[in-house]
Amino acid sequence: MPKFLKPGKVVIILQGRYAGKKAVIVKNFDEGTKERPYGHAIVAGIERYPLKVTKAMDKKKVASRSHVKPFIKVVNYAHIMPTRYSLDLEEIKTAVTAETFNEPTQRTVAKKAIRSSLQKRYTAGKNKWFFTKLHF
Repeated sequence: MPKFLKPGKVVIILQGRYAGKKAVIVKNFDEGTKERPYGHAIVAGIERYPLKVTKAMDKKKVASRSHVKPFIKVVNYAHIMPTRYSLDLEEIKTAVTAETFNEPTQRTVAKKAIRSSLQKRYTAGKNKWFFTKLHF
């Protein structure tokens, strides 16, 4: 079977706190690890999506409505659904490693790096589908 859950693939989280949220695979572990003996992936996603912006809004309101709140998580393959989309994630890859989850301060530093990366991507108008909320 070909491996299609590769880094950069956009997925939808199916279970847990972030169910229904979009995320991108940062690192995948097909065979599992000693702590997690099942196929899983480290994902970075959007916990709170940016709100709608119109032409009539001033710069301050546009800036406040354009915020992105990220999350990082280790997710079992059974709890993610791949999409046809993918992202290039050079900036995110450097911020998130397997050791990021050992200490809460490392996690917050990684979240800030991801937030700035996603914020830049959103304001540039790239990957519009990734920054829209799923309606179901």
